[in-house]
Amino acid sequence: MSTRVSAGRVRSAYAFIKAHRHQYSVQSMCRVLDVAQSGYYEWLQQPISNRAQEDARLLRLIRAAFIASQGIYGAPRVFLDLREAGETCSKHRVARLMRENSLRALHGYRIRRWSVGKPSVLIPNLLQRQFTVTRPNTTWVTDITFIRTWQGWLYLAVVMDLFSRKIVGWSADPTIGGELVLNAVLMAVRRRRPRGTMIHSDQGTQYGSDAWRRFCRSNHLEPSMSRKGNCWDNAVAESFFSSLKKERIKKHIYKNRELALNDVSEYIETFYNRTRRHSHLGGVSPEQFEAAQRPGEMIEPLRDRIIGRVTLERITDPFTGEMIVDVSGRR
Repeated sequence: MSTRVSAGRVRSAYAFIKAHRHQYSVQSMCRVLDVAQSGYYEWLQQPISNRAQEDARLLRLIRAAFIASQGIYGAPRVFLDLREAGETCSKHRVARLMRENSLRALHGYRIRRWSVGKPSVLIPNLLQRQFTVTRPNTTWVTDITFIRTWQGWLYLAVVMDLFSRKIVGWSADPTIGGELVLNAVLMAVRRRRPRGTMIHSDQGTQYGSDAWRRFCRSNHLEPSMSRKGNCWDNAVAESFFSSLKKERIKKHIYKNRELALNDVSEYIETFYNRTRRHSHLGGVSPEQFEAAQRPGEMIEPLRDRIIGRVTLERITDPFTGEMIVDVSGRR
């Protein structure tokens, strides 16, 4: 019998003895139930053990971190939140408390399997799935996805720096023309001012156009293309879209494109780049990872952002536009 089960049996025995102490002697019941009489009297003074009290305290912190992540963090990332906040519990304890209290992270979608395609004739595959780089602005990846609204599709193009996994440029538009990808990479160029940066994409017509190649040439970008129909050649960009749809969109349909655009902007600029822990980066956000590479910059403690205070303000439902809650930040 495990220690946990045995402890539960002993507490049940103590509760039985307390309920029947007026019918039978405590000494006799302790002998029959094989529990210590001294332990029973100690239990009367403190029915909830120190460990149970500590579990209850940790559970409040776990719930706060879980809610602050909008339900996407599992035990490993919640554990990192607690450790950064100064707690010394183990990862297995966090996992147990989350499991016992039905705190489950959101799961991703089932992925589609693709066959190996042919290389592009126009632009070679220079990346060759080398997704780990050691310097910023060395390699970018870009891709397009679509978001459903009741007004029609909203197309989203993003540009990611593989060094920190940060979204350095993005653009959204009702149409999927060449301007969509040019606006996204233009934002990245203005923010980062690259020199000799490789930018990898799939074989979409937007990335094979003459306008795209002329833009890359004039802004010191070296284009690279995946093989035809092979999403694994651009797996990091695909992974970001999977996270966006799993963690924020969640198969819903937005009321209009403006609500979708605002929600995507908040996810990218406020949550993903600044706050969301990334397993590839050792459990920190892209901006924290980049700041750690620059000496002298301070990273805001996570306790001030999540654990120690209420940070919600006026929150609206991104799919209907209706207000959900209006809470000013307070300790």
